[in-house]
Amino acid sequence: MQFADPKNDLAFKKIFGNENKKEILISFLNSILDFKDEKTIVDVTLLNPYQVPKIEELKETILDIQATNQNGEKFIVEMQKKDIGDFAKRSLYYTSKAYVEQLKKGHNYSELKKVYFIGILNFDMFDSKSYISRHLIINQETTSQDIDDFEFTFLELPKFNKELNQLESILDKWIYFIKNASNLTLIPKEYKDIKEFKDAFEVATQMQWSEDEMRLYDYMGLKAYDEINALETAKRKAKREGEKRGLAKGEQKKAFEIAKKSLAQGLDIETIKVITGLCDDELAILKHETPENLI
Repeated sequence: MQFADPKNDLAFKKIFGNENKKEILISFLNSILDFKDEKTIVDVTLLNPYQVPKIEELKETILDIQATNQNGEKFIVEMQKKDIGDFAKRSLYYTSKAYVEQLKKGHNYSELKKVYFIGILNFDMFDSKSYISRHLIINQETTSQDIDDFEFTFLELPKFNKELNQLESILDKWIYFIKNASNLTLIPKEYKDIKEFKDAFEVATQMQWSEDEMRLYDYMGLKAYDEINALETAKRKAKREGEKRGLAKGEQKKAFEIAKKSLAQGLDIETIKVITGLCDDELAILKHETPENLI
């Protein structure tokens, strides 16, 4: 049995943004946000449920998940497989945009509901060793959360290193599923008695996917690989250019040193230009650093 990689954008949206399997998203949200008792999410409305997109549409589509719960609070869940920089600012932008879009013309600010942003990252973002971090707007003097309409939670997958026999909570199981499902061939016994996980593994079973879904899944995987490869190539080129500039700077410094010594020995300017390869403008700089009687 082959399971899709939940870190693939298309697979992530298909698993957690499934209109017919909303219990998967509800379980995930309750576990990652630690919602219990009266805070427990019992239902969600998917604002952008999964549909098989076309390849040309993917160029402009953000495959995140947006939902509201029974209290009207909004949730944005995004899988980010590679570090493209400024993800913190991106999360602020999408959260504030979702917040503002709630208010229709002529309505009151009191109608605005809280927005939660959940970022699942396949890279390290913060210095903390913890794989989960929550970010709130806190009063610096009292440490109270007086402004509570924005909340950010980030999961950094590389920092999660638990094995199957070490999974203790539902959250542990969800993170392990997202990180490792594509390496499994059977549903682990640790998951078999939990309906939401059985549903998630069922949705991730690629034998049940359509031809279009498989084609798009492969496309997204190759696209992510190409982007990572392009980034690494750009880094290597920048390093080579830096080394070239460093070498050129070193050669110029050496030429200046030779020119200074030549001037001190009384050689004429034309001869020094031939020896060092320096131009008139570069030699003019030396006039400010060398006694005039040497020129």
